Amino acid sequence: MTANSLSINQEDPHCVTSNSKQLNVQIAQEEVYSFFVEIVKKLPPEDVLREFKGLFIDGLDLEDSDYIPGIYSIFLDDQEQELHNTLKRCCYIIVNNWKSNRKDKYIQDLVNLFVNENLKIKSNNPPVVKICKSWIENFVNSKDYKDLKLFTTKYEESFKGHWANRYTSYLLIDQSVNDKNPKEQQEAARRLSKQIKDKFKFELAMYIARSQSAVSSTTRYTNPSVLGDQALRLIKTIVLKRGVFSHENIAHIFIKQTENQTLKEFKINLEKYLFFSVENQESVEIWRRHFTENLSLWKTNYNQENITKELFLRTCNRVIDCLITENGKEPSSLFILLLNQGHALTLVILLLKIILISRNSRRHLETRIAHLIRFYENYSEEECKGIINFMEIFNITFAIYAENVEYNLIKMEEEEQSSNQQLNLDGYRVFSQMKVDRKK
Repeated sequence: MTANSLSINQEDPHCVTSNSKQLNVQIAQEEVYSFFVEIVKKLPPEDVLREFKGLFIDGLDLEDSDYIPGIYSIFLDDQEQELHNTLKRCCYIIVNNWKSNRKDKYIQDLVNLFVNENLKIKSNNPPVVKICKSWIENFVNSKDYKDLKLFTTKYEESFKGHWANRYTSYLLIDQSVNDKNPKEQQEAARRLSKQIKDKFKFELAMYIARSQSAVSSTTRYTNPSVLGDQALRLIKTIVLKRGVFSHENIAHIFIKQTENQTLKEFKINLEKYLFFSVENQESVEIWRRHFTENLSLWKTNYNQENITKELFLRTCNRVIDCLITENGKEPSSLFILLLNQGHALTLVILLLKIILISRNSRRHLETRIAHLIRFYENYSEEECKGIINFMEIFNITFAIYAENVEYNLIKMEEEEQSSNQQLNLDGYRVFSQMKVDRKK
């Protein structure tokens, strides 16, 4: 089967109603989807690209006013969005297959099909061709095309180019949970996001091991963070809080103690849990009061209801919104306040504490992180030092605490005891091991 042999169901436009026109569009779309599902499994990538180009691209550069590619004739009756949706899903049917079969290098070729001189609108193009080309141009300028290009960025290239490339995994999570996206896109985004996270975790573990080894001190190793040598000290600081007062143990105690509480009681205890062990500085108290007021005013009509699993989850998600972004478009006032005052690590620990009591809030948190990145990506790296520092601390912290590797801090050297002396982290080493899976 080829694009030329693909039959597109068409009827005389003078003899059909709007409902039957829409039905024809849906039938044509399903035929096209089935066509690409079939050929992407059977044909080599070069042939799949040729078929895609033949269906959507070829013909738009011809000057014959009587000719328009068959696929476009289905959508010309003010159906640009349907063409957009069709293009998008066909792309992800192909991308999802190639990603799962390690044919990533051809995805760039697919993306590049939409960027060539023949697709530019020319003065001598017939009106109908100009319409089709404008639709392609709109697709190329859309968020959907921008999302598609995320699948062409190699992990090794994430440190190059735009600073937001380093946090592609969160933008992919945002795609994977959006029900408006085709299932192929959600699946491909979920798979690629996991691959990126797994690679970061592996490189972080290797960096920790090699940077502490005298034998390999002269060998090259990859630091997956842009924090430089400060990353190891940050890791030690994060891992330091273990034992009875570890974040995991405190989270477990909190869950047990808040069973059968009302929402009002739960909100009060949640605030105490989050700010437990946080330094009692004047600046901290300011945004703590801001947080408490925000949470106390949320869902007051449910205050006397017992906390259910659903209400537990919604409350935790609400805390995330308060700390990150409340409208999904711009950072919350609390987020800006914390970053401006240099409390990035404190903010990350608060978010970690939420996930340790509500694992199902992880996707919501990562989606909100994606919204932050989208907001800040229009600014230069110089202007985004604060958000980049937050993201690096966030990545490291969640790789250490919220993943399947357990890190421990081991004292290697004896140090003089002094009440005024700060803990010498240089005398400690970090060790990692696979974490035993247990329900919290």
